[in-house]
Amino acid sequence: MTVHMTTPSDRVAKKNVAILVLAQAILGSQMPMIFIIGGLAGQSLASNPCFATLPISLIVAGSMVAATPISSIMQKWGRRAGFFTGAMFGALGGVIGAYGLYLGSFPVFLLGSLLTGVYMSAHGFYRFAATDTASESFRPKAISYVMAGGLLSALLGPQLVKATSQVFVIPFLGTYLTVIAINVFGSGLFLFLNIPKPEAPNADLPAGRSRMELLKTPAIAVAVICSMVSYALMNLVMTSTPLAVVGCGFTEGNAADVVSLHVLAMYVPSFFTGHLIARFGVHKIVAAGLIILAAAGAVALHGVELENFFIALILLGVGWNFGFIGATTMLTASHTPEERGRMQGLNDLLVFGGVTMASLASGGLMNCSGGNPVEGWSAVNMAMAPFLVLAGGALLWLAMRPKEA
Repeated sequence: MTVHMTTPSDRVAKKNVAILVLAQAILGSQMPMIFIIGGLAGQSLASNPCFATLPISLIVAGSMVAATPISSIMQKWGRRAGFFTGAMFGALGGVIGAYGLYLGSFPVFLLGSLLTGVYMSAHGFYRFAATDTASESFRPKAISYVMAGGLLSALLGPQLVKATSQVFVIPFLGTYLTVIAINVFGSGLFLFLNIPKPEAPNADLPAGRSRMELLKTPAIAVAVICSMVSYALMNLVMTSTPLAVVGCGFTEGNAADVVSLHVLAMYVPSFFTGHLIARFGVHKIVAAGLIILAAAGAVALHGVELENFFIALILLGVGWNFGFIGATTMLTASHTPEERGRMQGLNDLLVFGGVTMASLASGGLMNCSGGNPVEGWSAVNMAMAPFLVLAGGALLWLAMRPKEA
């Protein structure tokens, strides 16, 4: 059976993690940029306000569709090829998005959003790439450190929005031109990755479990469910946040600040999430994440003052971090190297499928489920409850299973 190539000191793994942290920080900065302005730009271009968040939904839909092909590219040609492909589509999506803004065309803008989703899919594999050359003990920390790179993206992205969104007569055009530059120049980091290509399949070696067999494995099934719920609920609320903040009488700058602190809260805990998993166990950390997500919804429902938005979105970020990193750690410990390509691609297909549905629902709940932004914001946050119950129930079921099972 193929094994991970590591050294006792994890020297190669640490170098790869450092490069992926930089990629997360630099290339990852476009994600908060797009999520801050995507709904606002969509609202300015769409004829129906219910479709305001459709650009963000299509980014996530593109990520869902691209997950399996990107995973296959990485399995066949290596991580570097997959990451370069993602950056190329990120730049192309920026070009078409900018052109859509220039034309004032919502369909063209949506096409750019869809292609940007390919970048988002490749970006999601940074966390998996961090484990490829890591020892078993270093894997949770490797995932956490790479996710922590988002701390810089949380600082950089919103500030770039403030600096570029009104540079041209056409709002947000400067932001999309900046996205193009980020992808073109940031992709050079991948030249320094040292992750061996996966070995070609050998007929004498086991091929691993099928996708259906993998999904029937209890630990994998629960990991996928918790990943889906953590990411989808975070996206559901975050997508509507700029619309809610502006709709409740605050400024675009306030919205950018709220999203900035939210993204900081998503990634700052990554400096110690891996250590917490190693000390307390992955199941407890995932459970803590789900509880914190519920607390975020409760704070949001308590009022629409600016401090409510800040506190709710900070809790939302921390809850996502614990839930998503914990579930990712569960997943990587539950499949073999030869199953890596099919399982990681399937996981992200399902995760971003859930996120797509959440982002589609977000705009409808926010703009079309009540008579004003306050009622819409309440609907968004109340929609979290059944999915938190689902994920919590699945995690409890797994914890109660006999050890030998």
